[in-house]
Amino acid sequence: MKYEEIMRGIDQRIAEGKLKPGSKLPSIRSLSQELSCSRNTVIKAYDQLEKKHLIYAVPKSGYYIVDSYLSRKGNPKANKKIDFLSAGPDKQAMPFRDYQHCINQAIDLYKEDMFSYSEIQGLYSLRVQLSKQLQDLQVFTPPERICVVTGSQQALHLLASLPFPNGKTNICLEQPTHSGFIESIQHQKAVAFGIERNSRGIDLQYLEEIFKHHDIKCFYTVSRFHNPTGHSYTNVEKKKIVELAQKYDVYIIEDDYMGDLDTNLKQDPMYAYNPSGRVIYTKSFSKVMLPGLRLGLAVIPEPMIKSFLQAKYAADLHTPVLTQGALEIYLKSGMFHAHIQKMRTMYTNKGMVLQEAFKTYLRPSSYSCSLSGFYSTIELPKQLKATKLIERLKLEDVYVDRTNHMYLPDYKKENIIRLSVSQVEVESINIGVKKIAEGISRLLKERR
Repeated sequence: MKYEEIMRGIDQRIAEGKLKPGSKLPSIRSLSQELSCSRNTVIKAYDQLEKKHLIYAVPKSGYYIVDSYLSRKGNPKANKKIDFLSAGPDKQAMPFRDYQHCINQAIDLYKEDMFSYSEIQGLYSLRVQLSKQLQDLQVFTPPERICVVTGSQQALHLLASLPFPNGKTNICLEQPTHSGFIESIQHQKAVAFGIERNSRGIDLQYLEEIFKHHDIKCFYTVSRFHNPTGHSYTNVEKKKIVELAQKYDVYIIEDDYMGDLDTNLKQDPMYAYNPSGRVIYTKSFSKVMLPGLRLGLAVIPEPMIKSFLQAKYAADLHTPVLTQGALEIYLKSGMFHAHIQKMRTMYTNKGMVLQEAFKTYLRPSSYSCSLSGFYSTIELPKQLKATKLIERLKLEDVYVDRTNHMYLPDYKKENIIRLSVSQVEVESINIGVKKIAEGISRLLKERR
């Protein structure tokens, strides 16, 4: 087809550097004359390139190369990079086109609502869909208890500052844990007590001592695919933690930000063991969809809904209507369900490859891992610091994260690195882990 030849020709000119980001393309008339083809053929080629987001049109001006085009194409050096550092979802698997359709439909459906302020708690029609979707995760709640938030981090930040019905003031949280929640409690100047969590879980007896003696209003926990260890509690552990919370009048903030990726359908959230309000369930759509949407939810106990919404109103009035409407359409159409099935398969495959690489190159007791593949940690020998290894690995184009910022000040460990394979190609996982193991060995030899 002639229009496909035109597309390939433009692609080649960009690759050769003859057309750069922001460059103006030849006009439809001039290109049709140059190539001895109809104007409709050129229009079709430009239209296809625009649909692929490679070029864009400026009315009464012409067509231009999208600035991000070359970064998408990459360069040989960039393609060698093994990025265990980035923890966002796999960009190649994100539902950009599907969600674009949902955004366009939402504009038509909610165009009048965008000229006025919306419900603080979130669009009721979206909350109905969320209530149905949560049933797949064994979270049964009416729409009236669901609050739509601007990313689950907003819910966590608000909950850190709110008074709880038990009248207590202190917070207990796992160590290490999600750095955003640590930032929130430090910003609120809340008194916090940590409890170590590793691949074996936590010490339940010690957790009981904390609940019993330290005036704990809430316990923050990531029940599945913990950040950074990747660990998930068993149903027995989750039930025991809920029982301890009931015994000592402690609320649980359950951050189930990646529950959708759990392939074990027999695993329940903590919420399932006390749906009446002891467990506050929060969920994000960032890790499984598009982080830029900033959408999440919280299932709030009835006695706390009024104060939570007052705090939400003070923070941002309400979550943007357009993104809410698009998510509603995405859920209702069945697109979300299909997307999650694909994500589960992809991340489980990456997780299995990562586990095999760990077994091949690392000491058995030095790493944690989960089948989601999203997060895992490697504990270095005590005489090594993570920052030293990180700098050494950069020279090999391997990038990992340290975990210092995931600890309260009194609990920090300097010898742990975090890995995420969410944006690493499957064939690069084994290579990257081997380079990490070699880096550790070299640093140990230098120390000796």
